[in-house]
Amino acid sequence: MTSAFEAPAPQGGAVPPPGCPAHAATRLHGPEFAADPAGTYALMREKHGAIAPVELAPGTHAHLVLGYEAALEVLREPSTFPRDPRRWERRMPPDNPVLPMMGYRPNCLFTDGAVHARLRGAVTSSLGRVDPHRLRGYVEHIARGLISQFSQRGSADLLREYATSTALGVFGHLFGCPPDLGDRMLAGMRGIFDMEDPEQANANLGQCMAELIALKRRSPGPDLPSWMMAHPARLTDEELLHQMVLMMGAGTEPQQNLIANGMRLLLSDERFAGDLAGGSMPVEDALDEILWTDPPMANYSASYPWTDIDLFGVRVPADQPLVISFAAANTDPALNIEHRAGNRAHLAWGAGMHTCPAQLPARIIASAAIETLLDALPDVRLAVPVEDLVWRQGPFHRALTALPVQFTPVTVAAPPNPHPPSAPPTQQSGERVWTAPPAQSSSTPLDATSTERAPGSANGGKRPWWSSLARWWRGR
Repeated sequence: MTSAFEAPAPQGGAVPPPGCPAHAATRLHGPEFAADPAGTYALMREKHGAIAPVELAPGTHAHLVLGYEAALEVLREPSTFPRDPRRWERRMPPDNPVLPMMGYRPNCLFTDGAVHARLRGAVTSSLGRVDPHRLRGYVEHIARGLISQFSQRGSADLLREYATSTALGVFGHLFGCPPDLGDRMLAGMRGIFDMEDPEQANANLGQCMAELIALKRRSPGPDLPSWMMAHPARLTDEELLHQMVLMMGAGTEPQQNLIANGMRLLLSDERFAGDLAGGSMPVEDALDEILWTDPPMANYSASYPWTDIDLFGVRVPADQPLVISFAAANTDPALNIEHRAGNRAHLAWGAGMHTCPAQLPARIIASAAIETLLDALPDVRLAVPVEDLVWRQGPFHRALTALPVQFTPVTVAAPPNPHPPSAPPTQQSGERVWTAPPAQSSSTPLDATSTERAPGSANGGKRPWWSSLARWWRGR
């Protein structure tokens, strides 16, 4: 019989020999881990040190980097710890529930070197066209509209009725995405994160992205997909689809969790709740605290060493996922950090060449959403004790199932909507809605999408994009 934190032997294969790390692997799935991840990290750190064997899903093993210094070494050495998962992926059954999150996609998260630089260049250039002041104004606009829908009721679920809708609304606006299509995309992304029928969720998300790309090819606008299409990198439809999946994955699920987790902290922790009662809004400090202790992406950013490697006293096998625990690394006791407010040395955004390129927009969206809510509903409070809040299960995210609150009923007028809800506002007088002129780069290398290769080997030929998309829909 196994303990709550000990994984059973892998299913569908031989039982590991005595002494195999699989016997000591800690489960990162199930209610025990979701209820107390910090306690789980502490137990693993005590037993294994900076790196520990874990089970991401039944029978799916990996190593989890718990130490801050070890995480930095892995994140900053892509030549030793490459991101391409295909050597590992080919050993996984096609219905493995973590494949939609960890399986290869030709985007800048799963590539390195010149290919990564080319793909990331299209993403960062397009994100750079989003003016932060206009973005904050739009977040405040959509937030007040959402608040107006429940403000007279005196109660709300801030996750479902506010954080999720805010993230989806901003995503839809930046992507020029019709609302019904955005709803379907979010459902697909949520199914992937929760590992609930992830193969079907993956297929649905792929179909939605293909529809949006076709829409933008017919009618480009001042939005991120259109800007990526026009970038000198000349992304194929397949490449564009997978950059968009990456951006959506970062801009909806983690974004809604950053907003909700920030509100939970502000309403439950006396360090912040006292300031709120006194009329102060320590929102940026609360976001810093969340990004240090409860980042919305708790465990991710896997790499796959080419050969067996000794890392901080642990033998890490070749081609097995080496997953970064941003949450555990940030709370590494060796850091001995007393004050987190204003301290941005956390790893919630990653580090090295794969550092999240959207951290500024993410903070703007979260802070604007939280501040707008607190301004409209100054006496908002949790409707249940904080310890009764329930966390969603899954190895990757730190996400509540609901955030029920109460407040004095008040009428909040919905702001006028001068633009159609199906797309961003059109350009007027030659001025783009989001930003100043883009920073184009005619020197962007035009390498083909990378294929799996060992160091020093040549790139292989490209398959038709629709063939890759069909395999991607099946989670392969």
